[in-house]
Amino acid sequence: MSQTHRIWSLAESVIDKAGAEGLMIATAESCTGGLIAAALTDVPGSSAVVERGFVTYSNEAKNEMIGVPLSLIEQHGAVSAPVARAMAIGAVNKSRADLAVSVTGIAGPGGGTERKPVGLVWFGLCDQNGVTRVERRVFADGSRSFVRAKATETALHLLLTQLRSAD
Repeated sequence: MSQTHRIWSLAESVIDKAGAEGLMIATAESCTGGLIAAALTDVPGSSAVVERGFVTYSNEAKNEMIGVPLSLIEQHGAVSAPVARAMAIGAVNKSRADLAVSVTGIAGPGGGTERKPVGLVWFGLCDQNGVTRVERRVFADGSRSFVRAKATETALHLLLTQLRSAD
């Protein structure tokens, strides 16, 4: 199965599951630049599920749009667990969504360091009850488009896993 087909299949499953539960979803995206929201809205019926998507590529956008404190970004860096968590929380707080996913990472080809290599991506999930989850992945040896596609696929998988665990 191609990566494009896997992404679409995951997006369809997320839309179907969230729709059946009457839940709405928001995204807060940095390195994916809206690819998660685009994948979700490619699915027919997504308007009943996708509440909104925030593309917060810059630090200022993270702060202004979803309330990530600049001090948090300065202390930990934009690509970090605390920022991914704050992005997910902010997406829930600034929307009517029941569940939000966030993604922040280094897609490359430049910008990586030994501590934060190209391909490092942090994911956050938050629900209306404030329950959060953060996960780290490194998509090594991939191009910029590969890292962004894998991050999109992983975010959709995390959303689906979260939706299924609510059963």
